[in-house]
Amino acid sequence: MKKGRYCALMRILVLCTHNSARSQMAEGWLRYWAERLSFPADIWSAGTEKTFVKTDAIRVMEEVGIDLSTHTSKTFNDLPDPWHFDLVLTVCDAAAETCPAYPAKTHKLHVSFPDPSGKGLGEWRRVRDALGRMAEHLIRSLKQGHLPTETALAEAAGLNRVLP
Repeated sequence: MKKGRYCALMRILVLCTHNSARSQMAEGWLRYWAERLSFPADIWSAGTEKTFVKTDAIRVMEEVGIDLSTHTSKTFNDLPDPWHFDLVLTVCDAAAETCPAYPAKTHKLHVSFPDPSGKGLGEWRRVRDALGRMAEHLIRSLKQGHLPTETALAEAAGLNRVLP
């Protein structure tokens, strides 16, 4: 995936089941890293079901200076031009739930993150930080003109090691 100097914004979609926690945090982190690294991107998140953005997601992201307070839960059909994304990233826990499918032709990546819902703030922070490391690696790789592997993203997230 080469991005030329004069290419338009890269459109990135983060998909999860409810668009209430992991995908919202991933969207926040991807926007943060895209801005910080001057990578032009149009970043969205959505789910198969519209619910609400969980208070704990808003709270733990606020701790790192990322504001999700104005985010809303969206379905794929709520997005502008939903069939034209350059990259679709799913972040649900494949072992515990069914991840949404994106039927349009695009680059697709999946990194499984555990659902922190119903757990303490420590687990929310652990998932938040893992999503942040993954988002930084993804944006840095895209800025260099290549698409990282799912394994590289999982390793950057720290998901292959036991965390406290």
